[in-house]
Amino acid sequence: MPDEWKDLNQLKTELAGCLAIEPHGVRVTNEREFVEAKLDRLVRTAVFATEATVRDAARWIIRAASNALGAVSSSIQGLYDAIAAGTARGFTVPAHNLRGLVYDKARAIFRVAQELEAGAFIFEIAKSEMGYCDLRPAEYSACVLAAAIREGWRGPVFIQGDHFQFAMKDYQKDPTAVTEGIKKLTKEAIEAGFFNIDIDSSTLVVLDRPTVREQQRDNYERCAELTAFIRGLEPPGITISVGGEIGEVGKKNSTAEEFEAYFAGYRDRWNGKPISKMSVQTGTSHGGVILPDGSRQEVAIDFNVLKDISAACRKVGLAGTVQHGASTLPEKLFDQFPRHDCIEIHLATEFQRIVFDHPKFPAELRQRMHQWIRDTKPPEWKEGATEAQNLEKCIKRAWGPHKREIWSISPDSLRAIVGTLETKFRTLMTLLNAKGTRSRVRDAVKPVPVLGPKPAGL
Repeated sequence: MPDEWKDLNQLKTELAGCLAIEPHGVRVTNEREFVEAKLDRLVRTAVFATEATVRDAARWIIRAASNALGAVSSSIQGLYDAIAAGTARGFTVPAHNLRGLVYDKARAIFRVAQELEAGAFIFEIAKSEMGYCDLRPAEYSACVLAAAIREGWRGPVFIQGDHFQFAMKDYQKDPTAVTEGIKKLTKEAIEAGFFNIDIDSSTLVVLDRPTVREQQRDNYERCAELTAFIRGLEPPGITISVGGEIGEVGKKNSTAEEFEAYFAGYRDRWNGKPISKMSVQTGTSHGGVILPDGSRQEVAIDFNVLKDISAACRKVGLAGTVQHGASTLPEKLFDQFPRHDCIEIHLATEFQRIVFDHPKFPAELRQRMHQWIRDTKPPEWKEGATEAQNLEKCIKRAWGPHKREIWSISPDSLRAIVGTLETKFRTLMTLLNAKGTRSRVRDAVKPVPVLGPKPAGL
């Protein structure tokens, strides 16, 4: 991929022959030249430009161009309303956490989606990933929307903030500060085109309280507060899809009773447009359970949790349940998610493993990443664990510090890695019955182009 443009004059001069910057957006005057000759470098500038004015201009132009070309960042709320009403069923929406190489991975997902006529799929990034992957919302959305442009995608593009999570220890010290921090991030994400936000206050559940409702109290109170905050930030014509969570991933399995108690309390606090879905715990954990040799233990997942709580969700107008921590499960299980009324599934770690474990991933770079882990001992490092366990648990932390090097691997290596990922994306979309959902999305979701103020200098 070419180097980034260094200043605004260079950026504007290079784009002048194929794109006109107008007061409230852009007009693509030569789509072929823009897409084939300029877009890759514009993406590189949006990611790596050291000058903030140049970086922000590149990100704004990408979003404006995606609007102009019909690839519009959108809320999936309309589709989830259709699921709740029973007019759309039988598929599970894959939500892809793309921690690095976002542009190239997203291009592969759009290619698969076009091949399968899929429309029900999400690109997401978690609050924690934004930090250790050095990947803020505006950069993430720019990479995804640029990928849509590059692959000729037309229609809604669903970008989601995943696990906007309350840290229990920090919350106990200063609940107001933690809540305000999540509000600040939520505002940043919405401004970047994230019209799907998952609030994770399940970390605040206290299981030793006497009643289920009391156990869930801090959880539903904060989610209600954040829902109201989000509704106040919605651009005209958009209802942001908000997710809630009752079971912290890796902890005890969720129950319908917990959902009912949670939602009753939530409704006492917020009676406007509610959350659209409910994340639950079924027996999985993020990243899986790492064995001493670095492999993962096969988990026992209770699919009936998904089905039972989805049924409870639909009684009160929600679409249903969301599964976290699932990408490392055996592929043979994935067709069970749509069969058990799981409406959305979050996938991350297996995509990371495909990249870092790929035979075409540069061995020298992998060694440097491993040495960086040994030297820095990230928070996931556990004394007494084997080196294989520690490297596998901590490798996600290497995305950010090695970002430019990862983006700079050879075209042949990148092509091979993305090819393997593309096969995985195709398999998962097929097993989850996302194939053929493009028409359902078209019927349920009407894209509304939104664009922030034009950066200074453009």
